[in-house]
Amino acid sequence: MTHWRIRDFHSTDLDGILHLWESLKGDSVEPVYALSEVMASCEKDHAVVAVIGEQVVGAAVGRAAHDQGWIVFLATLPEFRGRGIGTALLAAVENRMAPHGLNKLSALMPESETRVDAFLDRGFVLKKNLRYFERTIPIQRQELEPLGQLGGRILARDLWDKVAGMRREKELLERRLVLPLAQSDLADEYGVVPPRAVVLFGPPGTGKTTFAKAIASRLEWPFVEVFPSRLASDPKGLAGALRETFLEIAELEHAVVFIDEVEEIASQRAGDPPSPLQGVTNELLKIIPAFREQPGRLLVCATNFIRSLDSAFLRHGRFDYVIPIGLPDREAREAMWRRFIPETVLDDVDVQLLVERTEGFSPADIEYAARRASQWALEKAVYDDGGLGSADAGIFGGGGRRGPSTQDYLDAVADTRTTVSEEVHREFLTDIDVLGRV
Repeated sequence: MTHWRIRDFHSTDLDGILHLWESLKGDSVEPVYALSEVMASCEKDHAVVAVIGEQVVGAAVGRAAHDQGWIVFLATLPEFRGRGIGTALLAAVENRMAPHGLNKLSALMPESETRVDAFLDRGFVLKKNLRYFERTIPIQRQELEPLGQLGGRILARDLWDKVAGMRREKELLERRLVLPLAQSDLADEYGVVPPRAVVLFGPPGTGKTTFAKAIASRLEWPFVEVFPSRLASDPKGLAGALRETFLEIAELEHAVVFIDEVEEIASQRAGDPPSPLQGVTNELLKIIPAFREQPGRLLVCATNFIRSLDSAFLRHGRFDYVIPIGLPDREAREAMWRRFIPETVLDDVDVQLLVERTEGFSPADIEYAARRASQWALEKAVYDDGGLGSADAGIFGGGGRRGPSTQDYLDAVADTRTTVSEEVHREFLTDIDVLGRV
């Protein structure tokens, strides 16, 4: 029988590690740790290999943190199994990790793995009733600096769920944008090309910015907002600063890039001689195709005035979808009111009446009215009926219902001027038919 020996890992053994990895995959075993993690641990942690001559026939890789050690990888080529190589590899890698003063050495194995004799022979105990949880951190350490320089950030994971109502819009964005981007491998199986750029259009205050942030939250991608007004003061000029910003964004692994009021830099080009902004529009039209070639990115542009956008800007090939974000329907308005009304008084407020009275209100209008009602109710409780001194006992001394009433909300609704006029709303409905692309 050919004799094998165990030695420390050398950088020239990487091909052998890859061959071992592929042998596991060939046995329909999905290793717990990714190949990149195994390779990295080979170089910087603890790794031993079993060789016959110079052929790598087995390997064990371990990682130590404080008094806890983990077996990251253990594999033997199929034709050399059953010779005790696995047990010897475990003993060798444990010996290399001993100087860390480990109290415990653990290993995670795929559920489909049946060859566990090496672990049992080394005294490992199979733990019952344990579950393995794993979460991939959405942004890597090396991306933090360029993200910070761009003013980007990671948004809260629950932002998508906090978007009250707007069920139709959320479902459309989930299906068209989030699904193919979040499950790109599945999308590829079906021949779906993930979107790279979209336009959100609609009247002011309908939540376009909120939806852009919610998409980034849903994907767990960094959110980078580009402010043309800030770039305009750059010594390179707006066009040059815009180009430089997108070059910096290219350094990120993933990103949702948002440009609000994009009509400021992509309006219809006309006039002789050309206006200064035409050069900016031309630059943006050149940036978008290059941006589209980079996976893991989504450009979201928002506008209140889609008719003012340059026709070349909206054409197929630049933007995958042109999605309308309109006024909330009855269901959405109810969800918004229930979000803004304090829970302590929610059961006492006639929410359905508020829903009826706020038809034609934007989400921003509803939020404004709700905040205004709360402020009025607070001021009345503190300052009315004898002033602050007499109010203290009623508010802070216990007893009594506290908070806005239905009438407070109705008064605030009546005092709120809606952002979107009937004429603007009619134009928006026309734009959906003429310019929308979903």
